[in-house]
Amino acid sequence: MGPFCDPRFTSGVELFNRREWDSAHDGFEELWHDTAEPERRWLQGAVQVAVAMVHLERNNRNGAAILLGEGTGRLSRAEASPPGWQPIPLLDPCRQLQQQLQLNQPLASDHPLPRLVFDLSE
Repeated sequence: MGPFCDPRFTSGVELFNRREWDSAHDGFEELWHDTAEPERRWLQGAVQVAVAMVHLERNNRNGAAILLGEGTGRLSRAEASPPGWQPIPLLDPCRQLQQQLQLNQPLASDHPLPRLVFDLSE
């Protein structure tokens, strides 16, 4: 069974999309430790994005910006990704948020938060 079929992956996605960043991080990180390349890189990127959001909740803007950059970079370069994964709902908001943080701009209350979206029809 591959890591993207593991129940911990499904749980991590659900927690991530409910904005339970810390719990999503814990779930993805446990799975990441048990996974080899090439899937490992994608999971590490998801862990880093979740941790970035934890930093943001704690008003650590610099930590959030750094981890958003590292996480989106890993996700973009991953050689393996979950079946049907749609990167735009995750990567675009992360990149916009990272830019706002780096420019020290105020964050809009209606800023779109990253989501893990999959096209299950594939």
